[in-house]
Amino acid sequence: MNMSQFLKAPCIKGRYLFFDYGDDKTNWRTTKMSAEQFSESDIFPISQSVGERPWGTEDVLAIVSKKFSVKRLFIKKGNKGGLQYHRLKDEVAILISGQMLIRYDIGDGVIREKTLGPGQTAHFPPGLVHQEEALTDCEIIEASTPHFNDRVRVEEKYGFGDPIGMPTTLESEIELR
Repeated sequence: MNMSQFLKAPCIKGRYLFFDYGDDKTNWRTTKMSAEQFSESDIFPISQSVGERPWGTEDVLAIVSKKFSVKRLFIKKGNKGGLQYHRLKDEVAILISGQMLIRYDIGDGVIREKTLGPGQTAHFPPGLVHQEEALTDCEIIEASTPHFNDRVRVEEKYGFGDPIGMPTTLESEIELR
């Protein structure tokens, strides 16, 4: 059998699952991976609270080491995060419920605003200045690279006054989990 007949799909922890044509060349079949077994925690991660925040709650739903993390955030009406950007973290926010105001700068030094409703999504790549503000109570699912403690606060640069809340972190303080 030549290599063009194989499909290699990545799985948890860098393992690979190989698919190949069956003998009849019409159906795919799975070939054995390795003797290693999956753990229940790999398949069904347990969410962990990051703790109460002044603006609401933050729960880590899953981390796939060095690849991505998924969080659930609840932001109480009238609260907002810092005006910031990330050096390395690349994140997507999906609004599950509520109305959220997004402030952002596309790179020209001008803050723009857009209101999101349930089901809408925002992508914050590294370097994009952004801020989320809950116009109503909001539930958000965030998927991102697993860079924790990565923030550069920029309120003063844009004339928003002194930052309130968590400060800018040094690049050396960023954790890749």
